[in-house]
Amino acid sequence: MRVLIIDDEEVLRDVMQAVLRREGFDVALAATAEEGLAIVESDEIDLVILDIMLPGMDGHEALRNIKELSPSLPVIIVTAYSSIDGAILAMKNGAFHYIPKPFKNEEVIITVNKALEQRRLSRENERLKAELQERYSFANIIGKSEPMRKVFELIRLAAPSRSNILVLGESGTGKELVAKAIHHGSPRNKNAFVTVNSGSLPPELLESNLFGHVKGAFTGAITSKRGLFEVADGGSIFLDEIGNINIETQAKLLRVIQEKEFMRLGGVETIRVDVRIIAASNADLQQLVRDGGFREDLFYRLNVITVTLPPLRKRREDIPLLVSHFLQKYSDENRKGRRVILPETMRIMMDHGWPGNVRELENTIERAVVLSTTEEIGPDLLPDYLRSPRRTDQLVTLVPTAGLALKDAVSEYERSMVLQALELAGGVQKRAAELLQLKPSTLNEMIKRLGIGLKSVVVVPAEEVEAGAAEN
Repeated sequence: MRVLIIDDEEVLRDVMQAVLRREGFDVALAATAEEGLAIVESDEIDLVILDIMLPGMDGHEALRNIKELSPSLPVIIVTAYSSIDGAILAMKNGAFHYIPKPFKNEEVIITVNKALEQRRLSRENERLKAELQERYSFANIIGKSEPMRKVFELIRLAAPSRSNILVLGESGTGKELVAKAIHHGSPRNKNAFVTVNSGSLPPELLESNLFGHVKGAFTGAITSKRGLFEVADGGSIFLDEIGNINIETQAKLLRVIQEKEFMRLGGVETIRVDVRIIAASNADLQQLVRDGGFREDLFYRLNVITVTLPPLRKRREDIPLLVSHFLQKYSDENRKGRRVILPETMRIMMDHGWPGNVRELENTIERAVVLSTTEEIGPDLLPDYLRSPRRTDQLVTLVPTAGLALKDAVSEYERSMVLQALELAGGVQKRAAELLQLKPSTLNEMIKRLGIGLKSVVVVPAEEVEAGAAEN
């Protein structure tokens, strides 16, 4: 550890230098504040011991300059007993502690070690923040294909701006990961990143979550509650499935964007916030605008910069990279040794259409790792629908000479796609509807029409999922 002593008394400098060197510290010396500031600016200093009474620039001004150069650098003030009030003022302005003259060697060593421990903790905190930022930085979104390189470049340019961002892409393409990368690549990264799944909440509950409510605003509102816009003040809010928000809530959202203010449900106080909105949708918002389901003015407010994520089937060269990444991730999580994908297994995965995109691929690899008993991941560890010679991601049907009932063929294809989506979603109907880009009610009607029952797959209706979530 390198300690800088700034004091105009040569004897004091020499004594303190000897004390610290005996403890193993590297010591730099300065006789004036100006000389000391030059060392702070040019060298790697871990602690400053600063005399408050200096010729020219005094200790108070030197402290302010040191904190401007390095806010986390601890400074210990050295002062005479008669100037204790000045030392306390310095502590209010950011000094770590003070040492009175004449000082005791043990007191110096104890105070220095405490200050350096604070320095160590501060650096550890900075390292963890940097690690978090690296974790979500766009450079670590897996992909080397041309479509993904374009996405990376767009994120790099858009992240530092204040503009709202619209992230488009099919379910499972990684829209939330991109939103986090944008936030952590922006000046707002020290503040909150708040995620709101706009499509999973009824309108009243969504508004309460977004804007908060006052006590008595509705039945069950026994206390006042802050909204997520307040929580995200100074940071970013990620509105997933933005296309599912109803028109009334859209109007309130538009006001927040335009005026940067809102009122809690049942409240009369105007609350101002500074929040960057990152919205996402797997639906065609422009078509929703044309159909009257989405406000045109809100669409243009959100659609300042658009990041469109390609589906996995359009960037197949990224599949081996993603497989390798998820293989390592789930081998580590499940405390299993090195796992190897056999060539035949990789061929099957390269040929698959991946309607569930990266999320489907990740689930497939996790399943294979969990079920594996040796280091080799063979085709037998893939789900049945992947190993089946009958492709469900492509409709390739030859018309026989005897003719073909088109209606029956289409129904059979629909049936296979629905079964595949339900298997991918673990039988959860709402998730299967997302994979097929259908409304849950539409999928429910298809399940009934196609005669898909409990013998085919365990189906969990959307209303049961929502009811279970509410209970939890």
